[in-house]
Amino acid sequence: MLVILGFSMIAVFMYLIMSKRITPVAALILVPTVFGLFAGAGLGLSDIIMEALLKLAPTAALLFFAITFFGIMIEVGLFDPLIRLILKFVKNDPMRLVVGTALLTSIVSLDGDGSTTFIIVTSAFLPIYLKLGMSPVILTVVAATANGVLNTVPWGGSTARASAALGVSPIDIFVPMIPAIAAGLIAVTVLAYFLGRAERKRVGTLTLDPESRILQRESVTTTAGTGVSASTGTTGSDRPATGSAGIGDDTPATANDEASDFGDLPEDAAAHLHRPKARPKLVWLNLALTIAVMTLLVLDIVEPPVTFMIAVGIALVLNFPRVSEQSDQIKAHASSVVSVVALVFAASVLTGVLNGTGMVEEMSRWLVDVIPDAFGPHLAIVAGVLSIPLTFLMSNDAFFFGVLPVLTETASHYGITSEEMARAAIVGQPLHTSSPLVASFLLLIGLAKVELGAHLRKAIWRASLVCVVMLAVGALTAAYPG
Repeated sequence: MLVILGFSMIAVFMYLIMSKRITPVAALILVPTVFGLFAGAGLGLSDIIMEALLKLAPTAALLFFAITFFGIMIEVGLFDPLIRLILKFVKNDPMRLVVGTALLTSIVSLDGDGSTTFIIVTSAFLPIYLKLGMSPVILTVVAATANGVLNTVPWGGSTARASAALGVSPIDIFVPMIPAIAAGLIAVTVLAYFLGRAERKRVGTLTLDPESRILQRESVTTTAGTGVSASTGTTGSDRPATGSAGIGDDTPATANDEASDFGDLPEDAAAHLHRPKARPKLVWLNLALTIAVMTLLVLDIVEPPVTFMIAVGIALVLNFPRVSEQSDQIKAHASSVVSVVALVFAASVLTGVLNGTGMVEEMSRWLVDVIPDAFGPHLAIVAGVLSIPLTFLMSNDAFFFGVLPVLTETASHYGITSEEMARAAIVGQPLHTSSPLVASFLLLIGLAKVELGAHLRKAIWRASLVCVVMLAVGALTAAYPG
């Protein structure tokens, strides 16, 4: 009976959130409550939930202050010098521009907020893509995949959910996965290089004739091998070339555009990153604080929530001496914090009911009987492989709260820990970020005015390849058994 109730509860939960009948927070609270009562928990349900809630409180505190800390660091412009360096690096070369897109996305993704990342990246780079006659699809593919790799940071959506679902520390999930995440970023950069090289071959580069002050396109070829002038260049089958006036401008880019209009593009793009609350005089102090925080996290000599609590206090006092400014900073990041922390606390109901009623134990025993013995020792790899298509076809909530706990309990019979299962389960994020179910991804393609089908045709196999690289490196570095 508990097996039937357990799988039924997960099925109802997944149906409700995938069909968007109710929010994930409401589903995490209401569905387990109803099924917990059917399982005979009665008034003891309160004690079950409170026990799970207390276990997840440190995770909620970590996420609260980690998101706030990195939000403050971005707000005060800590990463802006590196961002401007990337903008100068790209110049007028399509290959450099695509690689720069991967690098910029990786940096901005550190705050764990996909929507903010995509707004910054498209604001900075989309006008340059359009000026060079490049396909915006390249931008969305690289940005979405790079953001997915960094969605695995401890305060990112996937790691936070895995931590909440299994009751383990997000730092314990993240640190052993650092080599795999680094490999994922390298894989994205390599893919960006080849995509950029292909665009360079297709559209060429723009150069300035010092005498005529006219922009001229060089080395432009098509698949037919014929030259194409700047005035007739296209962005590929996905979108016609547009001018530099801004996003959505229908004026074709021509070779008669003013030189200053193009020459200042990197700085114009950087203007989108202007921060009224930047603290350039404090950049070295903020950098030292950030390095200290990351060092303490890796060394694990101080509890991670305490580390970020102290870091947020120092960051607020250091950068915003006025009380009103400190309050404004906390309010500015409240929306990102509340959505994640609410999800963690709501997850305590689901995890509490699954464990407290004995559902997950009975479900795992049933799976142990069903799964062939040869697969048992490799369930971490199985979880990683499943995460690639499943987190694309369903939400992170459905996978991490519905599928992962059952697989993890089953894996425990083969000596595989919850932390190892969680690490393997996050490798599907590079593809997940291109899922139509992800709101921030829909924002990305909306800002870039890219069709979903055009993006998916280029993104699916490339993002899946990055997932496989991460999965393989994670196994090779013993983040989980291979």
